[in-house]
Amino acid sequence: MDLRTAILEEHSKEQSTLIANYIGSNKRRFEKLIELFLEDEYRVVQRVAWVISLVAEKYPKLIEPYLSLFAERMQEPELPVAVRRNVVRMLQHVPIPESLEGPVMFACFEFLADPKETVAVRCFSMTVLGNLACKYPEIRQELVSIIEDQLEQGATAGFRARARMVLGSL
Repeated sequence: MDLRTAILEEHSKEQSTLIANYIGSNKRRFEKLIELFLEDEYRVVQRVAWVISLVAEKYPKLIEPYLSLFAERMQEPELPVAVRRNVVRMLQHVPIPESLEGPVMFACFEFLADPKETVAVRCFSMTVLGNLACKYPEIRQELVSIIEDQLEQGATAGFRARARMVLGSL
């Protein structure tokens, strides 16, 4: 399968899942996917990010060598929302190395507190921060405070559901 052609062929959950299944746990195929993520045009990068998040859910070990790269990308101010959404989605499912916890935590707090950020990015950030709060209980109060503030400002049903889940786990 030519990954780039398959990615451009169709933008759908079915196609992304098909590509993710093709990659499976194959390191070489995953490396090709990462190359597209780093070096291709916006539309390809956006679609590749979705596939990466799907692969990371099933094979989190594949993503480990690239976590610093994703943590760096999170800091980019003009990062397309589709890429941001899928990077943060992926981080929900993988152990974050200690050296990256600070930058990831900072970015996720920024995303969560930003009312202009998409609901999906804020919800995924909430989960990442909830996971990190297990290791760093000192961030719990700030996390609870931001979530409660967002809830008071009229959150969506999805945000409220995720907030209940994260608050319940703290």
